[in-house]
Amino acid sequence: MADTTTGALRRTLNLARPDDAYNAIVEAHRDLDDAQCRAFDARLILLLANHVGDEVLYEALAAARETMEDA
Repeated sequence: MADTTTGALRRTLNLARPDDAYNAIVEAHRDLDDAQCRAFDARLILLLANHVGDEVLYEALAAARETMEDA
């Protein structure tokens, strides 16, 4: 599959084992109530946002927002 990157944001699969990554995210939420899940998600987002930096973060925010228009 060709990389569909138009800026700094990678949009092609970059996980060696995506099912394992998904399961790890689900497992991290185990035994958390709704408020704790939202707080966990916010912390995770901020950690990952810091890791990827400004350029990728703002591109990802715009891309995610665009997909909301399709929903």
